[in-house]
Parts: sequence; C-alpha cells; structure tokens
Amino acid sequence: MLVQLFLFFLLIGTVSFGGGYAMIPVIEQGVSARGWISTNEFTDIMAIAGMSPGPIATNSATLVGYQLAGVPGGIISSLAMTIPSLVIILLMAICFTKVNEYKLVKQSFYGLRPIVTSLIVYAAWKFAYSNHVISLNVNMEMISLLLICLVSLYFLWRWKAHPLFVLLGAGIAGIFVF
Repeated sequence: MLVQLFLFFLLIGTVSFGGGYAMIPVIEQGVSARGWISTNEFTDIMAIAGMSPGPIATNSATLVGYQLAGVPGGIISSLAMTIPSLVIILLMAICFTKVNEYKLVKQSFYGLRPIVTSLIVYAAWKFAYSNHVISLNVNMEMISLLLICLVSLYFLWRWKAHPLFVLLGAGIAGIFVF
C-alpha cells in the first residue's frame, strides 16, 4: 500500500497544475477509481485539509495516506506530493529568470488560467452535488445548506472574512440547523 500511495501522489504532484484546489478533483477521481476512499470520506478529509494550516493538496494527501496506511502512509503521501513541486519549482526558478520575457512563455501562462479555474469550479460543483447542497429535489435541508453556502460566500467576498472564521461559523450554523 505504501508503494501505491507513493506512486499515486508522486504522479498527481507531477501532473497537477494550478494549486491545491485544482488538484482536488484529480485526487478524488484517483482514490474513488481505486476504491480506496468513498466520496463521503473524501469530503470529510477535504474539510479537515481545508481547515488545517498548509497547502490543501499536501494536507489531503497526508490525510488520505493516513486513512489508508496510518502514520507511514501519511508521511509517504506527503513526501510524494511535495517532491515533484520542489524539483519543478527549482528548475523553473533557474529557467524563469532567463525566459520570463518571451512571448510564448507569457501566452502559455495565460492559457493555463481558464483550465485552472475550470478545475476549481468542477471540484466545487462535484462536492456540492455529492453532499446534496445542490440537488434536483428541493427540500428544507437543501435550502438550509444552500443558505449556509451563500451566507459564507457573502462574508468571504463582502467582508473579506478569514476563511477559518467562515468555516467555524458554518459549522456552528450546521449544529443549530441540523
């Protein structure tokens, strides 16, 4: 299992671009396809990873690894996820200072922006749908979840509230509503 975790997260760390939130659907599809973790378990892992300090992709890799293989699994998964980034960013730092003014390089970075945004929106939609925040069946639970979501977005955008406080507020609201 440790070798499988290492290879899985090494691959994800190598081919995933756009930051931790863009990696979420890639990780979710991979663990689901392998039957390692259910969607509900992964959603719980992502909630914990999002509230924990540090990069969400590394946190989620650590928690998935821990869930599957204990402390060694968490350590192996974390290392595998971060090694590619470390190597790639070191190489880019060396090269970027030499090529950052080339038009082709600038265009490629602009070209990556839409797909990164799409991956983040896809992850949000999939989590919302799998947790019944978005549903075709309108009921009080769905309306309550959607209201908590909208109020959270309001505080994040309008008041620039810290995400940790918004998470805590949503958790407290969940206690009272459900």
